[in-house]
Parts: sequence; C-alpha cells; structure tokens
Amino acid sequence: MATAAFEEIAETFDFLDDWEDRYRHVIELGRAMPPMDEALCVPATKVEGCASQVWIMPRVENGIFDFQGESDAMIVRGLIAILHALYSGVPLGQVGQIDAQAELARLGLDEHLSSQRSNGLRAMVERIRLLSAAEQ
Repeated sequence: MATAAFEEIAETFDFLDDWEDRYRHVIELGRAMPPMDEALCVPATKVEGCASQVWIMPRVENGIFDFQGESDAMIVRGLIAILHALYSGVPLGQVGQIDAQAELARLGLDEHLSSQRSNGLRAMVERIRLLSAAEQ
C-alpha cells in the first residue's frame, strides 16, 4: 500500500546496485526536502529515541495526512524524506495500516543502517502513527 512517491524511491533503489550510491541518494532526498520552520522545532514536535535531533509536525487537510520534518543530520533528513514519501497524501484512517517495516525493507535500509539509526527510524514511524491516530 505504498504511495506513488514511495514507489518512485523504491524503483530508484532497485536501479542503484551499490549501497554507497543508495546512501548518497538518501542524503540527496534529505537535501531536496523543504526545511521545517525553526519555530516548529520545539520539545512538543521532537521525536524521542533518535540519536540525532528530529522533529515532526503533522498536518491534516480534508482527511489527508501530511507532515513536515527536520533533523540536524543529513542522512536522517533523507530518512524523513523517505517517510514523507511513504505517508504523505494518505487518508488519515489508512496511515496506521501501512506496514512501514516491510516497505522500508524493500529499500534494504534494515540491512544497512546502524542499530542507532534503525531505532531512530522506528521511533519516527511510531511518532507518525501516534500523530495520525491523535488527529482522527
């Protein structure tokens, strides 16, 4: 149940054979992501459980989920961009139905991220799920 934006990322990852190329692509995705307003980087939007500083601010319009995200680490910004592709534009009631672990496994992230980054990624997914549930 992936979005078209996430499918595009998955296709690019299939094309990139080397993990170093994939890693660079994740960083490029983070660089291309619009920055989050610094005024939104507050304790209420901070994601706990990440080694880096991470903030996620949800937006729901007409029952469609979206969010802004920010991090002080470029690779993490890229992971936020991937999560944005996975969740943005999804009807609010379907956000919790997305199997993020399975979708992210398609990219090989589970095999190549450090345990700290993997834990942080899980914390971000959980935060997105909780934020969307709170909006329902």
